[in-house]
Amino acid sequence: MAANQDTLVTVFGGSGFLGRHVVRALVKRDYRVRVAVRRPELAGHLQPLGRVGQIHSVQANLRFPASVEAAMRDSEVAINLVGILTESGGQRFEAVQGAGAGTVARAARAAGARMAHVSAIGADAQSSSRYARAKATGEQAVLAAVPDATIIRPSLMFGAEDQFTNRFAALARMAPALPLIGGGVTRLQPVYVGDVATAVADAADGKTRPGGVYEFGGPEVLTMREIMEIILAITERKRMLLSLPFWLARFQAAFLQFAPGALKLTPDQVELLRVDNVVSDAAKAAGLTLQGLGISSDSLEAIAPQYLWRFRKAGQFAHNGA
Repeated sequence: MAANQDTLVTVFGGSGFLGRHVVRALVKRDYRVRVAVRRPELAGHLQPLGRVGQIHSVQANLRFPASVEAAMRDSEVAINLVGILTESGGQRFEAVQGAGAGTVARAARAAGARMAHVSAIGADAQSSSRYARAKATGEQAVLAAVPDATIIRPSLMFGAEDQFTNRFAALARMAPALPLIGGGVTRLQPVYVGDVATAVADAADGKTRPGGVYEFGGPEVLTMREIMEIILAITERKRMLLSLPFWLARFQAAFLQFAPGALKLTPDQVELLRVDNVVSDAAKAAGLTLQGLGISSDSLEAIAPQYLWRFRKAGQFAHNGA
């Protein structure tokens, strides 16, 4: 088998939150990495992760098949990480996460490349969430074009640049209360982004089961209320936890979807919180989990203090009573 330094991996969406961790994991395994993104001039932060010439960024947009095909040229592995949390302009859930995933898969098939596609736990063609329905459409399109592709469904991912723990820690800095949509009883299984990236690199190595649909979660299943309590404890802030029924949260989201930063909330995000986001018993039984790949996952309480300290009143100089 050829050495990894002779293998070119194209990572679609490699400059994002998960992407930078995946690129780091791949270069540590000596792969050559082509990062395909809409704005390659904004992907310069990836260059220091590898050796000179090991990482190269190119322009590609999943809504334009020709650009995807060009990005796949001479590549032996395709990894699709492209996903959006909110819609804007031509970046719609179905266009990017549905049809776009199929575009990558067909380009991978034409190049004879192995493929890993990152979806999400909760992908469901019957979901009330358009985000979840588009994720399901994308999975179907990928497997239709590349039946032996690896599908990866992570639960809520956390890490230094995430848009979840950082968002609520920032909200706690300015608001007297944090919202608990639906009463905060929705169960999640937060998974560290670095662990997901390791698994994606394993898929590039060919260690995953062909055609397998993997579900990745962390070591703990937590309710939204418990996650908020952890964030408040780490940031050393006391805030009310205000329960909001789904109907009221959806009404507020109709206006907050236009809000900036941490205040932004869309009706579709409210719909996502109606369903638990945890690893299924079927995935556990089949060994289609992080543990099945031999990866020991890190907990939210072990990792989040490493980056959420900046939201304390005195930042790194805050007295923690130790």
